[in-house]
Amino acid sequence: MKKIKGKIAVVTGAGSGIGRATSIALARKGATLVLADINEAGMRETAKLISAAGGTSSAHVVNVADKRRMQAFADEIDTLHGRVDIVVNNAGIGILDDFVEGSLEDFEKVVDINLWGVVYGSKMFLPMMLRAGEGHIVNISSLAGIISTPGMVSYGTTKFAVRGFSESLRAELAGRNIGVTSVHPGMIRTNIAKSSQVADSALQGRMVEWFERYGRPPERVADKIVRAIQNNDMRVLVTPETYVMDLFKRVAPSVAEAVNAQFMNRFRKAINPEYGAKKAQRADADKKAPRHAA
Repeated sequence: MKKIKGKIAVVTGAGSGIGRATSIALARKGATLVLADINEAGMRETAKLISAAGGTSSAHVVNVADKRRMQAFADEIDTLHGRVDIVVNNAGIGILDDFVEGSLEDFEKVVDINLWGVVYGSKMFLPMMLRAGEGHIVNISSLAGIISTPGMVSYGTTKFAVRGFSESLRAELAGRNIGVTSVHPGMIRTNIAKSSQVADSALQGRMVEWFERYGRPPERVADKIVRAIQNNDMRVLVTPETYVMDLFKRVAPSVAEAVNAQFMNRFRKAINPEYGAKKAQRADADKKAPRHAA
């Protein structure tokens, strides 16, 4: 899709971060934006920024995990515009918690938003693209879709799944003039740290500070997304750590996983000084737990 001017672009999670930056970047290229988010106030702010940049948009309150709402949303846009040319499935959340101690309900919540939201966004809007004979789907994965994320197993599971889904769908749609791209950012200054589920509010505050200090601007991701749509790229890496870990995982996968696990442990200790002591206590308790005979 070389030309974006005049296209209709749907962006989920458009109320902040990568979604907002991508919406503005596409509007500057001449696309009409369809914004979707559960954060209505943030989405309205995005619409104002698009208007200030000379673009046009409409805002829609949508929970991407709600299948019926997503179908109704697609029907609304079909009625409003008659077509959709670009879909950016960006909405997502994270939960910082060990799998052993976390609840299945929390795991299901992450899967519903991060994976099913991507599947619904692709499935519901594809008929319009097929009807038009052209389109592009962008699915936001992560560095966590390239290498493991201990302490965020549910998040990593969904991001690997988004990558696999995107590559499989791209292969299936080859020859039908519809491109599919998976995007893999590293640490970006977005609201995911604020919206992530963390039991301790003070811990969450420190995590937000970490992202603000070390994260890159979301506009860096947005610019790459626009180029990926124009070039029909299969996969997009963003930020130096993503390039390094992608190469490292290919050359020495076991070592790469071990190094990343160490980094994640240090990250968690940095934002939560009590984490190391609690981890040691859990390991000690596991050793003392009674063993059951086979």
